[in-house]
Amino acid sequence: MSRPADPNAKDALTAAARAEFAKKGLRGARVEDITAACGLSKGAFYLHFESKEGLFKSLVDAFMAEMAACGASRLEGMQRFLADLGPLTADDFRWQSERFQRFTDLECGEDLRTLEAMWLYRDVLDVLLSGCQGTPFERTIWELIDLEHARVAENHRQFQAAGCCRADVPAELFGSMIIGTYLLVGKRMAREQEKPDLALWARALHSLIHEGSATREGPAQDLAGPAGAHRQEKSKPTRSTRKSDARSTK
Repeated sequence: MSRPADPNAKDALTAAARAEFAKKGLRGARVEDITAACGLSKGAFYLHFESKEGLFKSLVDAFMAEMAACGASRLEGMQRFLADLGPLTADDFRWQSERFQRFTDLECGEDLRTLEAMWLYRDVLDVLLSGCQGTPFERTIWELIDLEHARVAENHRQFQAAGCCRADVPAELFGSMIIGTYLLVGKRMAREQEKPDLALWARALHSLIHEGSATREGPAQDLAGPAGAHRQEKSKPTRSTRKSDARSTK
């Protein structure tokens, strides 16, 4: 009579494999090291997975599904926001209206959801970034990056068209900065021993993004372009004004 399969074996093998992939990359990880780490046989491994690449693919598929769910949630949330409150205007951003605060809460919530997914699969993300060269997965993360970059850049163009953010920052460059920041955050996550305050991270990231892309007011804006130079010239004191000021101080 054959011994029943261990119901926990698949989870144990998956956990051991994730640790091996994180340490050695996909090509460096060996099935025998994975099974030794969790006290199971190679037979048990092949009972559940056809190969280490097959196991890694299941992890990648789960990670990509989480990221797709984050994207869908963000899109649905923005559609509800626009349906309920209408499009944002430059004044919303300038004066941080109640509608702007609602938008900020929405964005921070979606950023937090993304960071939580990245934390859950931080080891998989790290391997996709730097541990799967020469394998069928070496382009996987960059395909996701291209999609996210296009999304962020298009959103930035729409905000620029509405006058809600600076017009002097190219949308493609803005998208690269945002996605690049998240990639570095993902690399840092892989090296964190304890889970950081991701809600704080989400709020801080949003604040940095908003402050860096907000339209300029006052002297900094006046220095930009011929119209700004004209405003600055008009603000210079005239000779008669200087004389009047001098008499008033005597």
